[in-house]
Amino acid sequence: MALPEFSETLVSQLDSQQIMERISSVTAQEDNQEFAEPQSDSSFLFNGQIKTDSFSISEKVTKADSFLPLITGKLEPTPKGAILFLDYRFFPSTVFFLSFWSVITALLTVFFLIVQQNWVYSLISFILGVLNYIFAKNYFQRKVKRSQHILHQMLETQLKD
Repeated sequence: MALPEFSETLVSQLDSQQIMERISSVTAQEDNQEFAEPQSDSSFLFNGQIKTDSFSISEKVTKADSFLPLITGKLEPTPKGAILFLDYRFFPSTVFFLSFWSVITALLTVFFLIVQQNWVYSLISFILGVLNYIFAKNYFQRKVKRSQHILHQMLETQLKD
């Protein structure tokens, strides 16, 4: 099973610098070197890191959310604006835990099927693994749509056909 992810390309009449300024103005910069208390400033919509022509951000939340997408963006200037390439993926910690539980349920499925020869427990383990993946995928897609809506609204861009 592949991990859920989503990619899109946005075309904007704004130039690269204007886009980065808009993203920077609504993003609380994070330094991954040390733990920082969440900023209570409500003007920030995202947390993340902004570079010259790229960024890595996630929607600002008040409580932990394991399925929140990490949005990585790369800008390419064009004569009439800019093209923004966006990738929405799980955070590495979420990938680890989803992979961990997928492996555990797969091993339990094999154990109950081969060692214990109990196909009912094996089927239960398999179904729990599949349900865990389906839940993660659906919740991730819902969070992507929310983050996507906020980002599109802020950038006022149109999707490239």
